[in-house]
Amino acid sequence: MQSKTVTSSKSAARWSMIALCLGGLLINILGVHLARRFSLPLYLDNIGSALIAALGGYIPGIIVGFLTNIVNSVGDIETTYYGSLTVLIALASAFYASKGFYEKPSRFPVIILTFAVIGGGIGSVLTFMLYGLSFGEGVSAPLAHWIFERWGWGVFWSQFTADMLIDIVDKTITVLAIALILRAIPAAVRQRFHFSDWHQTPLSRRTRYEAEHRATRGMSLRFKIILLVVTGMVITAFVVTGISYIHFTNASIEEQKELARGVVQVVSESFDHDRVDEYIEKGEAAEGYLESEAILKRLMDSSDNVEFCYVYRILEDGCHVVFDPDTDDTPGGDPGEIVAFDEAFMKDLPTLLAGGRIDPIISNETYGWLLTIYEPVYDSRGVCQCYAAVDINMTHIANSGYQFLARVLSLFFGFFVLILTAAIWLAEYNVILPINAMSMTTDQFAFDSASARAVALEKIKGLNILTGDEIENLYKAVVKTTGDMVEYIAQMQHQNEQINKLQNGLVMVLADMVESRDQCTGDHVRKTAAYTGIIMRQLKKDGIYTDQLTDEFMKDVENSAPLHDVGKIQVPDAILNKPGRLTDEEFDMMKKHTSAGSEIISRAMNTVSEEDSSYLEEARNLAHYHHEKWNGMGYPDGLKGEEIPLSARVMAVADVFDALVSKRPYKDGFPFEKAMAIIRESSGSHFDPNVVNAFVEASDEVRQVMNTYMGN
Repeated sequence: MQSKTVTSSKSAARWSMIALCLGGLLINILGVHLARRFSLPLYLDNIGSALIAALGGYIPGIIVGFLTNIVNSVGDIETTYYGSLTVLIALASAFYASKGFYEKPSRFPVIILTFAVIGGGIGSVLTFMLYGLSFGEGVSAPLAHWIFERWGWGVFWSQFTADMLIDIVDKTITVLAIALILRAIPAAVRQRFHFSDWHQTPLSRRTRYEAEHRATRGMSLRFKIILLVVTGMVITAFVVTGISYIHFTNASIEEQKELARGVVQVVSESFDHDRVDEYIEKGEAAEGYLESEAILKRLMDSSDNVEFCYVYRILEDGCHVVFDPDTDDTPGGDPGEIVAFDEAFMKDLPTLLAGGRIDPIISNETYGWLLTIYEPVYDSRGVCQCYAAVDINMTHIANSGYQFLARVLSLFFGFFVLILTAAIWLAEYNVILPINAMSMTTDQFAFDSASARAVALEKIKGLNILTGDEIENLYKAVVKTTGDMVEYIAQMQHQNEQINKLQNGLVMVLADMVESRDQCTGDHVRKTAAYTGIIMRQLKKDGIYTDQLTDEFMKDVENSAPLHDVGKIQVPDAILNKPGRLTDEEFDMMKKHTSAGSEIISRAMNTVSEEDSSYLEEARNLAHYHHEKWNGMGYPDGLKGEEIPLSARVMAVADVFDALVSKRPYKDGFPFEKAMAIIRESSGSHFDPNVVNAFVEASDEVRQVMNTYMGN
């Protein structure tokens, strides 16, 4: 029943939004028609979209803005490029409405100025990018002309000022009209027009604000969604725009090549091919020279794109002028004058000298960015006498390309804002608010009493999240998990206590078993445990291995240190307690205590959960690797350097030092200073240098531990 009610409510809200959008579209169209009907120097094309944005929010306002430009483009396709401005005004209107600006006349200037900057300021810049420096025939053109003539400002600033002034008047009317309409609509009715899409029990304004601004450790999900959408659309726009621009430019260049081919053909036909020598020798005195030169001048005047028309004879020493008419900006060459080759033509020079045809050349050298076509001119005997040439100015292609990019990017920006806003809006109601509502609710859970646990369960059930997707599945799982947690929390606490007791007891039992068999070790396991703690604390104090030396790691290593020789339980007593030197075979048997210890601890770890066995993990590392050496000459695996776990590198120093200072049946203990000297000498070979340095720095603490157990 509740699901049907929610569906019915959503259906009514969607129909309400459709009606709202159609009403806003009608207001915009009527405003434009009114301005044109009475020849008003105004636009009146944003009242509907800004009003609907203020009433219904961002999505309806943007939709109305887009629909308005689509409708207006039927009569004038150029208005399509200004759709992004309408979208921005709708966004600004929705934002100011959410802040209550329309209810405070003192805030009207802020709204008006924002709208004017978007419509007049940005619109003027967009017009400049689309059409270049010209007044055009728009609403603001007469005022721009007047400013230009009266104040002598440049074309751009005259147009910009005119656009801003007219837009301030236009947007003042827009804002006042919206404020009056909003004031005439009762608050309860306005609230019904605001479009939302709750998929859960609606949150209060305060709770929603907290949910929307909930802090995260890293990037928020909202930002990630925005980043994903923006990145996807920007990449798409870049690729599509780039491909389109390349095709546009290539098509424009091909068009200019066709123009150049036609012009160069006329140039070639404008003079007698058998009289080239005479033209070079006599110049204007040659019969027909001036008439041919006049044709070339008319060709250059026939199009703004035709920069130069000329005829050259190509020889080894350069280009010999046949015809080279003057232009307004550039004097031509005299007949017979030699012009040096441009760098762009050097690769084709052998072909030109041979009288062959070359491909059109695009260069940007002495005379600017030009497309040049050379056409060989043959006399009646079929001998190439010279080349007819045409230079096409390519600057207009770049300008056309910029205008093309401006059109594409303007269209893209409008769709970009629409899609981005829609993505954020959908994510807000379908993902962010439901997840944060669950997060906020679970954060408030208390499980210290039965009543508190019951309240927690009711709160999470009260959210009633019905997104119909994975979020709803997550919500149901959270509800179920909360119920299970309430039921089993006491049992879980009891089990954790038992596991901790088991782990701590296991360490001491195993350590005592080994120590009771080895008659030589005494308090070896306890002393080495103390030494490892001293070394790790000093390393952390020195800022060494701080990424590994967490409080948990240090605690695990020190607690598990007594197990480093647990594998000796499998070494025969005769070898373990032999008073003299071990044979090679006996030593090989003794070395197996490392692998044996690792296996024993691995079996122990199987009796507890993974999350409760972190210190046993370090115990296994200690048992297996504490006889490895920094130079790789240790056992059982021959690891070297930082391949050896840090805990084992620490234990290696502690283990050897205690062996050095302790008395054995076959030797006396070394004095403290000599033992320290041996440790230092083995730095970089047997031991990690950093560990040795820390051990030496903490020598006072080491001596105190040694004296305590030796009774000194």
